[in-house]
Amino acid sequence: MDKAEEFQELRPLLFSLAYRLLGSVSEAEDAVQETWLRYAASPVEPRSVKAFLSTTVTRIALDVLRSARVRRESYVGPWLPEPLLTDPYEDPARAAELADSVSLAALLLLERLSPLERAVFVLRDVFDFPFPEVAEAVGRSESACRQLAVRARRHMAADRPRFTTTRTEQEELAARFFDALREGDVLGLQGLLAADVAVLSDGGGKAPQLSRPLAGAEQVARLFAVAFPQMARADVTFAREVVNSAPGALFRDAGGRVLHTMALDIHEGRIRAIHLTINPDKLGHLGPVADVWAVDRAVRRVRRG
Repeated sequence: MDKAEEFQELRPLLFSLAYRLLGSVSEAEDAVQETWLRYAASPVEPRSVKAFLSTTVTRIALDVLRSARVRRESYVGPWLPEPLLTDPYEDPARAAELADSVSLAALLLLERLSPLERAVFVLRDVFDFPFPEVAEAVGRSESACRQLAVRARRHMAADRPRFTTTRTEQEELAARFFDALREGDVLGLQGLLAADVAVLSDGGGKAPQLSRPLAGAEQVARLFAVAFPQMARADVTFAREVVNSAPGALFRDAGGRVLHTMALDIHEGRIRAIHLTINPDKLGHLGPVADVWAVDRAVRRVRRG
């Protein structure tokens, strides 16, 4: 097997690793491409190609992550990871960990870790790399990596819900939610929302978004029951999708261009958070992107009419 074949075989793992480190599809793809360039140019054949490539993509991602954290401090409004519809890496033995680690809730928790804690946690707890390889990837001793892993696990566990809803239950609840959304059913929506449900809308200053955080079942239900039927009258459509391993939907304008994604965070039989990614810069990998301002004007005309 030549270098290109070896790389292509490991590419899904490298992308999935980089995405969990960066929370960005475009930056993860760039990190994987840079990894290939370094591997192709290397005159030395590594003992383990997997270890070499994983170390390389991790170090590239760490450099990007450190600068990204500075950029995100000046980000306009709430920040969400770029939505991921399909994770290319599959490992049946770790399917649950992989799905959980790519959820928006988990990625937002990962944002609270230091870059080194995040890298160690992703390599060790998500992808099950042995500590010697983790240490090589992040440039720290095994002892230091074990301490970083303990701290990361403590931070991640502190805000994770204690109980979860089964995948079947999530899909059934999501189906009811989107039916109620289509019908503008306030009571139907409210009955599916946790009392303290929160809506997080990421427009990045480049799209209309909520002027203030929206929380509470009654308030969220009333807004959604009015807004989404109006969007439908402006020829906005949506299709159910799995967004970052959670039930969600992809919304499109009248021309079929991507408008935004929605992901539902479901626990204990209720929707406790709704994540809307509206920033057009974060949607290009899903297809041609809509003119969100034009759609907003069309919805406003519907509202006035």
